[in-house]
Amino acid sequence: MPDYVSKDFVKHHLPCPKCGGSDPVSMHEDRSAYCFSCRAVIKDYEKECDAPFSSASKPVDMQPYRNNAMNNSEGDFLALTDRGISLDSAKKYGVKAVKDHKGQIVKHLYPYYVANEIVGYKVREQNKMFTWKGSGQGSGLFGEQLFQSGGKYVTLVEGECDAMASYEMLGSKWPVVSIKNGAAAAVKDVKNSIEFLEKFDCVVINFDNDRAGKEAAKKVARLLTPGKAKLMHLPDEFKDANDMIKKGNKHSYVTAWWNAKIYTPSGVVNAKDLKDKYFNREKKDSVPYPWGGLNKKLYGLRQGELVTLTGGTGLGKSSITRELEHWLINNTEDNVGIVALEEHDMRTLDCLMSIEANDRLYVDHIREGYDQSYLDEIYSKIYDNGRVWIHAHFGSNDIDEIFSKIRFMIIGCDCKWIIVDHLHMLVSATTEGDERRTIDSIMTRLRSIVEETGAGMVLVSHLRRVEGNRGHENGVTVGLNHLRGSQSIAQLSDCVIALERNQQSDDEEEAQTTHVRVLKSRYTGDVGMATHLLYNQDTGRLKELDTSDYQFDGDEL
Repeated sequence: MPDYVSKDFVKHHLPCPKCGGSDPVSMHEDRSAYCFSCRAVIKDYEKECDAPFSSASKPVDMQPYRNNAMNNSEGDFLALTDRGISLDSAKKYGVKAVKDHKGQIVKHLYPYYVANEIVGYKVREQNKMFTWKGSGQGSGLFGEQLFQSGGKYVTLVEGECDAMASYEMLGSKWPVVSIKNGAAAAVKDVKNSIEFLEKFDCVVINFDNDRAGKEAAKKVARLLTPGKAKLMHLPDEFKDANDMIKKGNKHSYVTAWWNAKIYTPSGVVNAKDLKDKYFNREKKDSVPYPWGGLNKKLYGLRQGELVTLTGGTGLGKSSITRELEHWLINNTEDNVGIVALEEHDMRTLDCLMSIEANDRLYVDHIREGYDQSYLDEIYSKIYDNGRVWIHAHFGSNDIDEIFSKIRFMIIGCDCKWIIVDHLHMLVSATTEGDERRTIDSIMTRLRSIVEETGAGMVLVSHLRRVEGNRGHENGVTVGLNHLRGSQSIAQLSDCVIALERNQQSDDEEEAQTTHVRVLKSRYTGDVGMATHLLYNQDTGRLKELDTSDYQFDGDEL
């Protein structure tokens, strides 16, 4: 032992400012000291501990550690060659390692502290199994005891080796700490150390580059003062900070660190970041409606939108949807999916054939009056292109099965347009008793499908009964409040179109005229009476009336 050590010591078990050891230093009365771990001679221990460090990184709060069994743990301070981490970084964090008889590192010991006292080591075995020597209960984040004074930046990572690797790649200047128990327990670990993290102006979160790590990072960011958290994104080919140091990508890591973005909750974005998206937005595909009055209000039918068509019983909802189906088949090259829950698939085929023939082929004796070759011709025109997909089932259906078929039509059959007739048949397919809550759930699912797939959807919905002497059969003006069951129908629809008709009118033409009113248009904001459609009883077709001088209930086109 050097002569220097033979002097009498007055203080023992002090932390070493040179190697980072927790208690290997003894100090003489003249304030000189000796480290029994790294064998450093320290001329002025107190001055060395109080010496100015980088403003970004303060050393451990040099309070004497109480002696306990943890301070005499197995292992030595070694360069963690198996993880690409230097001896200096290992010493900084107090990490020890154990070698086997061949000189290979087989074990890491990561110290955890409570009030500057080691209470346990998290032990990493060669097979990547983790155990505890002592206990980590009540301890803070890994490395937390080193940076108690706070500062400008602290980096939060997912593992102990990531902490040492990040600290080293950042030039050993900026504080880096790690959660204790992986991404699954990140929120709990951070909550327990929230006061420590809030000492810093900015917390850079760099969890593992996988789904679990990214989700955990967002959850942790929400715990911090708004604007304090930054999310760091590593290049796709790297798993974590330790992976980058092992592969010699220090420069890429530092670049990613400086490029970390302030966390903002989903749905909150700075407008300046949207410029490219704004000027290069994808134009929504649209087709005009078959009727000019609706086009003046709505500027066509667009993919990616949910249109609700509503009206009283017998006012022509099905007739209009069939006209729309036929129109989309003949005027686009898109696949069309038809989910007519209240009719047999043969009825669906008949109705589209009838529109093509301009006659009521759904009536047996009328259809049988046509030559088979003509029927073959129009059938081929509509259906032989393979673009029409039909929900071929009438009767009870499980609600999840119906939604599965709708998604399949869109994704599996490439249907760009879906017509669902009608909402309340979907409601009847559920086992829930609360109609309003059921409709809320169904509308949310339909909206989600539209948002997910970008398909255009037309949904038929019923109206509730009107109180008073005049009902929908008398042509009462329809409002959004007449939608049956839930406000979510109007809220989640991009467009709501209502049908009105006075079936009891003594005027035959008026009794057969459906008045089409726009109740909501998210795209244009233009609402009110749009057009008037006369039903031809001989052909089963709808004809748009000349609306130039047509007036109805005070709305003039």
